[in-house]
Amino acid sequence: MIAAPAATTIAMPAVRGRLTADAPLAPLVWFKAGGNAQWLFEPAEADDLAAFLRDLDPAVPVMGLGLGSNMIVRDGGVPGVVVRLGKAFAKVDRVDATTLRCGGGASGILVSSSARDAGIGGIEFLRSIPGTVGGFVRMNGGAYGREVKDILVECEVVLRSGERKTLALADLGYTYRHSDLPEGAIVVAATFRGQPADPDAIQREMDRIAAEREASQPLRSKTGGSTFKNPPGHKAWALVDAAGCRGLRRGDAQVSEKHCNFLLNLGEATSADIEGLGEEVREKVKAHSGIVLEWEIQRVGTAG
Repeated sequence: MIAAPAATTIAMPAVRGRLTADAPLAPLVWFKAGGNAQWLFEPAEADDLAAFLRDLDPAVPVMGLGLGSNMIVRDGGVPGVVVRLGKAFAKVDRVDATTLRCGGGASGILVSSSARDAGIGGIEFLRSIPGTVGGFVRMNGGAYGREVKDILVECEVVLRSGERKTLALADLGYTYRHSDLPEGAIVVAATFRGQPADPDAIQREMDRIAAEREASQPLRSKTGGSTFKNPPGHKAWALVDAAGCRGLRRGDAQVSEKHCNFLLNLGEATSADIEGLGEEVREKVKAHSGIVLEWEIQRVGTAG
């Protein structure tokens, strides 16, 4: 993470949205842990964001924040500017019989429900991903056998320079849980395409996905979603379980007993506790199986 000048020394451009110094991020992320953003910017709309980034000192780092469902914010906080897209970016519009244009702040539940209402199938899997379109696009989010690369037509981004640009699927260099989007770029919209389907059938599939998640994942806990990427030919949870890590604790951080690829904050865990537990799990898995697990959770900011 790039260091940034103290908040009091950064000249902030004029904005139409909300700009807050030293803003707590713990309430905005699922783990409910971590430090503050040096600045938190919630733009009024895409033009507001573009003008802000254009006029912001290029040395100041910028990071996007969605629902904070797959993120550890370290205890020292995040230097520079954290951009959070609000209601102005949470709209979903039907383009044609099989296509939706979705704001970068729209949730997976909103997108999948809008697709259902429009009779567009193939997008149900977004119901299971606790995040927003911006995060899905950046990380090639996926579940239940499908990924964003299977439905994305194009996305609109605001680059760190303030330039607005439309990128096609081929421009994103998608691999498993990774894209080639440049650092500091914020996804403000995406176009998804499915196929014609019966709304009742879509709803049944969404219900099946929701029930399966509820049965297998600790959704009602303070967690960060899937912690590690699945290595080729393996399931991360099974490797963690085989290494004897089910229920392993460090302070109030725990490996979920319900799903071993989830870490939990049982109460007052610090982000250092959570990340340290994750690193301990990686060491135990490597010692047991020889496989090095890669983090799927995004870890940002500086140590406390």
